Amino acid sequence: MEEKRSTTGTAAFVVREFDPNKDCNEVEEVERRCEVGHAGKMSLFTNLLGDPLCRIRHSPPYLMLVAEMEVEGERKIVGMVRGCIKTVSCGRGSSHDDGENPIYAKVATILGLRVCPSHRRIGIGLALVKNMEAWFIRNGAEYSYMSTENDNQASLNLFLLKGNYSKFRTPSMLARPIYAHRVKIPDRVSIFELDHVEAESLYRARFSTTEFFPRDIDRILSNQLNLGTFVAMPTGSWPGSGQFLANPPESWAVLSIWNSKETFTLQLKGAPRTLRWMAKATRTVDRLLPFLGIPSVPQLFKPFGFHFLYGLGGEGPRAGRMMEALCAHAHNLAKEMGCAVVATEVASDEPLRPAIPHWKRLSCEEDVWCMKRLGEGCSEGPVGYWTCSQPGSSIFVDPREV
Repeated sequence: MEEKRSTTGTAAFVVREFDPNKDCNEVEEVERRCEVGHAGKMSLFTNLLGDPLCRIRHSPPYLMLVAEMEVEGERKIVGMVRGCIKTVSCGRGSSHDDGENPIYAKVATILGLRVCPSHRRIGIGLALVKNMEAWFIRNGAEYSYMSTENDNQASLNLFLLKGNYSKFRTPSMLARPIYAHRVKIPDRVSIFELDHVEAESLYRARFSTTEFFPRDIDRILSNQLNLGTFVAMPTGSWPGSGQFLANPPESWAVLSIWNSKETFTLQLKGAPRTLRWMAKATRTVDRLLPFLGIPSVPQLFKPFGFHFLYGLGGEGPRAGRMMEALCAHAHNLAKEMGCAVVATEVASDEPLRPAIPHWKRLSCEEDVWCMKRLGEGCSEGPVGYWTCSQPGSSIFVDPREV
């Protein structure tokens, strides 16, 4: 990608493609300078473990752009953005020909937009987004979307007011800490791990019309970061995916686990000393007396890893109990692998949400996804303009972009 020069007022800068051979150190410095928490509040910070592409490299095609300008006589990176493109479901067909088949769209995702605090409000962020959108369009993307916290007013202003995006969905990010003790799995529930072929068959049969379901689900399930797909059902033996799909039990649930710990770590900063002391006290008691089942607080004040749960779903009157069992299993697996948190993201109206254990203080009850239709050449398609559609009860969150 060739350099694109931009001038805003007296500020001139260049937008170009990230060069992993020479830009890593500068990009890490920009990330560090952008880690400014809210005064008097705890804030969550990210460590990319030396790989600026870690959040997009599993979603080809992808691109990372940087903004560069002259600072004190030297060209310095002062901003960056990441993006990737995938084909996902945007609903089910409504005509006779489409029936219950999924309708797919080529969708682009904007991730990790950063601008140094000393170089904000001069158009760098918008220029990065516009250049990324131009790459999306050249590669056939029909829509572009991004996500942010509902209190990130600067980001919302940039995308909604200047970028012509619209608020699209408001999912919830739910997180729970990993205790020092194992969590008990409910009685009369059996959990089975599926192989990649069985998992793909189940997801395509039951979830392919869920919003944002990725057409390349097979690539996700076979990725080395995928720790497995698990199904919970009343006590019994696994009948095989074919028999399960043909004659499922009255109640069941499914989820998959992604090892985000190997991609990046998080750290909670700004916690008062009293909270740190209380957290340490709960961990100590939990380790010494695990049979009490005390909900202890793990070490979140140093870099920690987490597992991400995706592809959550289920059916039947006891589906909630099955999901509780799967979440307990996920907790215990994370404990064995040294994680501090398990997290997931679900639609605001997800029927199984009440069954997903989480701590409100670690969760974001309302994330904001904003979307934009790219180019006038895109056809409406059987689903109509996706940006104007009503939300479904569930959403499929791609773990590669967390």
